[in-house]
Amino acid sequence: MNAHQFIDAGVKYTPHYFQVPLNYADSSQGTIEVFARELSLVADGESTKPWLVYFQGGPGFPSPRQNGHNGWVKRALQEYRVLLLDQRGTGNSSVITHQTLAPLSAEQQAEYLSHFRADNIVRDAEFIRQQFGVNQWAILGQSFGGFCSLTYLSLFPESLSRSFITGGVPSIHRHPDEVYQATFKRTLQKNQAFFKQFPQAQQLCKKIADHLIENEEFLPNGQRFTVEQFQQIGINFGMSDTFLPTYYALENALIEVNGKPQLRYEFLNSMLMEQGFQTNPIYAILHESIYCQGFASDWSAHRVRQDQDAFNYDSTKPFLFTGEMVFPWMFDQYHCLKPLKQAAELLASKQDWQPLYDAEVLASNKVPVSCAVYADDMFVEMDISRETLAQIPNSQAWITNEYEHNGLRADGEKILDTLIAMGHQTAATIN
Repeated sequence: MNAHQFIDAGVKYTPHYFQVPLNYADSSQGTIEVFARELSLVADGESTKPWLVYFQGGPGFPSPRQNGHNGWVKRALQEYRVLLLDQRGTGNSSVITHQTLAPLSAEQQAEYLSHFRADNIVRDAEFIRQQFGVNQWAILGQSFGGFCSLTYLSLFPESLSRSFITGGVPSIHRHPDEVYQATFKRTLQKNQAFFKQFPQAQQLCKKIADHLIENEEFLPNGQRFTVEQFQQIGINFGMSDTFLPTYYALENALIEVNGKPQLRYEFLNSMLMEQGFQTNPIYAILHESIYCQGFASDWSAHRVRQDQDAFNYDSTKPFLFTGEMVFPWMFDQYHCLKPLKQAAELLASKQDWQPLYDAEVLASNKVPVSCAVYADDMFVEMDISRETLAQIPNSQAWITNEYEHNGLRADGEKILDTLIAMGHQTAATIN
């Protein structure tokens, strides 16, 4: 037994480490480490089941740390060995944080970070496939992981037996401006639904926002808390069962101390815990580049927001939350992003991003592609997903309003079971 292998709830967990090129086009730039964790049923012994590789959402988040024999993993292990890939820069792979980037100049940071997009994540997976001596394997991509899946289908389709995608079918050619125009509209709809269910929440939000405009409040890390940061907790509205917890947080946000209003420490601490950009800076600094192919993002969400004035709060307007968007002010306000401000500016203006998708290859696709497309998805627009799938033969969409963007986490066993059945059906028509 591998010294670092362990068993839990009838599942065997085996760690794997790989040294991969930082830049596959130039080996002289050295290597980074990529980590992946293999899961298999103990009862399978030395398993000969085919592989399923999981691509996590983000960008910039590690693969899930599975706890128990449950969820989509439970369904997957019936037919597959599962490989949970910590995408380069995340988890136990050569991790990117403000700490690890600190020794580099802004130019070096930007150059280094430019190698951490979907194309190289996929090349890492392909490197591992070859190391394992596997002819073909299946892939499951959630959210940004679905973007990676289409990149895989573009670059190495012959390596794939199946592709399963949940909440993550991107446009293969649209500019991010079009993406954010759609997602701002969805975010407005989520706001309307929240404030309709909790009409009193509008007054609570305005009270908090106006307090932040008029007073200095600081998060536990010493960072000044602002209206813009408060608005960003609206990202949760893209997930299921988040309206009520958000309301509970709002109604207990303010207290009086010596006759003056003040934000409670519990509220401020919970607001800090919402800021995943602090611990996972790739999520901020490379967020818009996931759409870029031969053009610069030029702070797309920020520019689109200027035409969405309702989201730019002042005390004369109703309060609105924002969604999954990245703005340049974050690199002035967020404690752990401040050291990356210059690199972020360089990457936002970078125009020579390589293609992520090959429309010609996708147009001749022979890999069964099964997708859960969420009708009310706040992060990945259904109409754009349908537009893309119409260009990919042997792809099927299960369009449902039963789930939000986090469907795979909320009801993964059912969702993956449905997608596997769809894949079998498509394969039968190909053969």
